[in-house]
Amino acid sequence: KKVIVLEKHIISGGLNSYYQRRVPGSKELLKFDVGLHALTNFARKGERKRPLTKLLKQLRIPHDQLKLKEQTHSLIKFGATELKFSNDFQLLLSEIELNFPNERDHFLKLLGKIESFNELDLSSTYIPSRQILSQYIKEPLLVEMILAPLLIYGSSWENDMDFSQFVIMFKSIYLEGFSRPEGGVRTILDLLKDKLSSCGGEVRFNAEVVGIETKGDTHEVILKKGETLRAKKIFSSMGLPETYNILNDNRNDQYIGNLSFTEALIVNDDKSFLENFTPTIVFYNKTDSYSYESPSSLIDQDSAVICFPDNYERDNTNGRGLVRVTNIANNDQWCSLHKKDYLANKEKVYNGALSLSQNLIGKKLNPIYQDVFTPKTITRYTNHFSGAVYGSTLKKKDGRTDYPGVYIIGTDQGFLGIVGAMLSGISMANLHGLMDE
Repeated sequence: KKVIVLEKHIISGGLNSYYQRRVPGSKELLKFDVGLHALTNFARKGERKRPLTKLLKQLRIPHDQLKLKEQTHSLIKFGATELKFSNDFQLLLSEIELNFPNERDHFLKLLGKIESFNELDLSSTYIPSRQILSQYIKEPLLVEMILAPLLIYGSSWENDMDFSQFVIMFKSIYLEGFSRPEGGVRTILDLLKDKLSSCGGEVRFNAEVVGIETKGDTHEVILKKGETLRAKKIFSSMGLPETYNILNDNRNDQYIGNLSFTEALIVNDDKSFLENFTPTIVFYNKTDSYSYESPSSLIDQDSAVICFPDNYERDNTNGRGLVRVTNIANNDQWCSLHKKDYLANKEKVYNGALSLSQNLIGKKLNPIYQDVFTPKTITRYTNHFSGAVYGSTLKKKDGRTDYPGVYIIGTDQGFLGIVGAMLSGISMANLHGLMDE
């Protein structure tokens, strides 16, 4: 098939992209990932039947080219209660036995339910995860702690998620685990671009799509610069409501998600602060109850995800140290701020992130650079309505829209994370792109 990929910006990635900044008063360049805290669905070379292994086989990309670095461990911290997990599922099981001894057998029964559930059934309907969890786990705090990483790493629903999505995330995070490619998200994007090019595909940058018009069995794709392309099949990764919007379908408002985030980047002068602090990611919540919803204020200061990317490569102690702190944010409030207030509140977010990080680590940091992105940044660079990181609350599991020949891929099709997004593209291309419908 003749394939063209249209990218709005000058680089690929969208929600999982990258950029660089110069240290003030220096020629030193700092490289940052956007989005990527971890690559989920970890699989070692040769491990069969795992999503990452299947993905690489389909794309004919050798496992070694990802140069994956495994997590040390991650930490779920709710008040004084902590649960560690790693790429060895036995660690999480032992932590539950230690902190919730009466729940061990209940948790194993839940695990059996998860392993027998077909989360890839394209015809399944929404089932609340909390409803299923309450049938197995009796301790409310454990329910909250199990849910928190899965919600904040993939749910477009407030305070809950579809059970099929829960199963996808549970397997990808707890049963398979986290890793990070050497070089960050650039490594993945470069591999994909090279593979597409070698197969005869074309990528066109600075090619924002502003309209799709259906004419018989052919669609006209209208670019912002005025050019029109024609295609029989279109696969849209821009999101379901955003796709309906450029189809001039006024139903798109009802599908817009409500969950957005801020992220503060703290660059320390070195990595010495990590000497006795080993988690790659900390899922922090101040109380026993987790509020996963758009906050009434600019950000939710009672919960955060704190990522320490350098802990994926603890053998590399040279260079700067990085801390990334993510908070749930209110898109409407951020977007209504005037410039002066906007900048002042970004500074407040940074100061809060710095304080929380120092309290967790137990050491004072010596930052040389800082940056903060907000829902406003997300909307600017992704065109996602309301800065919705995980897209619409309506997922099109079979990829079909109401417009024959127009299909949804990515988060709004229903597969989550970087690996999920790639599997979504492959699945929908196989299902719809290689068949005449």
